[in-house]
Amino acid sequence: MRVEVKLNEMKFQYLLIGLGLIVSIYACSTEKKAIQPASSFAGKEAVIYTTADSADLRLTRTGALTFKEAKQPLETEVAIFVNPNKTFQSFIGIGGAVTDATAEVFAALPAEKQQEFLTAYFDKEKGIGYNLIRSNIHSCDFSSASYTYVSDEDKSLKTFSIDHDQQYRIPLVKKIIAKAGGTITHFASPWSPPAFMKDNHTMLKGGKLMPEYYSAWALYYTKFIKAYEKSGIPIWGITVQNEPMATQTWESCIYTAEEERDFLKNYLGPTMKKEGLGDKKIIVWDHNRDLINQRANVIFSDPEASQYAWGIGFHWYETWTGGEPMFDNVQLVHDSYPDKHLIFTEGCNERFDSTKYQYWPNAERYGRSMINDFNAGTEAWTDWNLLLDQRGGPNHVGNFVFAPIHADTRSGKLIYTPSYYYIGHFSKFIRPNAKRVSTAASRSALLSTSFLNEDGRMVTVVMNMTNKPVTYKLYVNSTAIEVVIGGHAIQSIVY
Repeated sequence: MRVEVKLNEMKFQYLLIGLGLIVSIYACSTEKKAIQPASSFAGKEAVIYTTADSADLRLTRTGALTFKEAKQPLETEVAIFVNPNKTFQSFIGIGGAVTDATAEVFAALPAEKQQEFLTAYFDKEKGIGYNLIRSNIHSCDFSSASYTYVSDEDKSLKTFSIDHDQQYRIPLVKKIIAKAGGTITHFASPWSPPAFMKDNHTMLKGGKLMPEYYSAWALYYTKFIKAYEKSGIPIWGITVQNEPMATQTWESCIYTAEEERDFLKNYLGPTMKKEGLGDKKIIVWDHNRDLINQRANVIFSDPEASQYAWGIGFHWYETWTGGEPMFDNVQLVHDSYPDKHLIFTEGCNERFDSTKYQYWPNAERYGRSMINDFNAGTEAWTDWNLLLDQRGGPNHVGNFVFAPIHADTRSGKLIYTPSYYYIGHFSKFIRPNAKRVSTAASRSALLSTSFLNEDGRMVTVVMNMTNKPVTYKLYVNSTAIEVVIGGHAIQSIVY
């Protein structure tokens, strides 16, 4: 009897082991596999899309080439080297801001032009496939007037309401989500607390949040998120403050690095967590590359503050004094804090001039920034206004700028600038969760970056800012294709 029991126990154990093996095998077979590049590119086709100043090419398919076995490159050749076995950050997305100005201009368009706009930006096949948007938390300069979501002096926030946004902005965001396939990565930024919370008693011209309103202002973010999500619009994340070191004529508020750190760790972070929003991404800085390292050092070196910070956002306006973009500063943040995320949160070409809709350097500014920012570890890239009118607005303080697409509200016509196409060379072909791939050019005349999509497609973007055409070889492992890129042109090579 004891022998039979022992044998039965052994059989049961073997059965459990067998079931465990079956479950393990099934789990391995269904587990999502990591993105893998092709082991050999020989014989594989590369499709080339080009936008060029010297030709009527706008994201135009300009050829297909076949990779062939390649020998040692010569010093006399121009080359780009892609190593698909070395990958870096994951790609979140590319998009632009749905400001009040964008929403108001959109509402003024005829229905067919509204659909054209939505398709141009958010359709992956017919447009350039944006999957990221930014919103302002109450008014910014690109609003027709200053406004908040509460009545004056309402410290308790009992009057909080997003009714203002229901007229233009929320309907547009819902249309964008639908066109983008039902989901979109959406983050929001405040330009200023309400005037009664600030020491200068106005939303404009800088000033600071008064300490007695820290708690109320932290709660304000959560009320915004919950109100938007109740309206059917998910919020992925927030930034603490737009441009916290800029005293602007429009909505603005100043935080030193220490003030932003302490507001984050003592008020905003704990409040978000208490209100059940601890999963939302909190982005610090949201200003230019020039001071980004100091802000990162102060906030990320404080464990209590750092625990709430998903990453750091930056703009490109450090060039307003006439200097060069500080791309190396972004790389230094990445190297110093590799567990934090980098996101470009705003950029546009300033000083609107309707005679410069087709001004090519405006587009090249985008291409140059995007390539350098991605190569420095940036995971997402956000343009400023998606759409502006024929004046570069509306803007309640006369701060008129360019957008990739403008609308002449008098005629209903949409005007596509070269910047739209340059951005599209990235957003149309590089999809969410792609991995950046090691890419290097042998000559400074060319800029380049590469990404490997989840479906196995590789995308290499090449940009030529010189006046002359350049013939180069694109090397991928031991194979290559020979490509010609025109002067002042950008190419996306998909293979």
